[in-house]
Amino acid sequence: MNDELSTPSADRLLLVVEDDAAFARTLTRSFERRGYRVLHASALEQLPDLLASHDPGYAVVDLKLNGDANGLACVQTLHAHDPGMLIVVLTGFASITTAVEAIKLGAIQYLAKPSNTDDIEAAFSQVEGTAEVELTGRTTSIKNLEWEHIHAMLVETDFNISEAARRLGMHRRTLARKLDKQRVK
Repeated sequence: MNDELSTPSADRLLLVVEDDAAFARTLTRSFERRGYRVLHASALEQLPDLLASHDPGYAVVDLKLNGDANGLACVQTLHAHDPGMLIVVLTGFASITTAVEAIKLGAIQYLAKPSNTDDIEAAFSQVEGTAEVELTGRTTSIKNLEWEHIHAMLVETDFNISEAARRLGMHRRTLARKLDKQRVK
């Protein structure tokens, strides 16, 4: 691991954008034990005030926040504030579509939950891409293709479940059930 990341330092300020208070507390304690100073925001609306008075170098952003909130908007806001900020997106709703969008908006990594502090800290040190990733010969299943299509529609509708269901031609409750089944715990 990068020496800069493993040595406690006063300038290692981390922002956690997470609406699950218990998970945010767990991440905060774990990163504080590693020498980070940690700020917490539970919504996009809290970012302008935090960024006006603090300049974090690291951020961990949950993709799906309460209500219709979208972590991608948080990534965009954080990257606009500081393009050098190392942003990792965490999600229980992993998809290729949101992973690509998160990276395009300024995240350096995209991790599916459950991910622990080791995974996140390792992601901070993997800023550069690598051609050494093993390519698989698997084809995409119908279920995965359906999930990708659903997730693409969720992104397009800014995670508005009712509107996504309407555009997909399915009942809102059917979409909600599919999302509950697909969620990575």
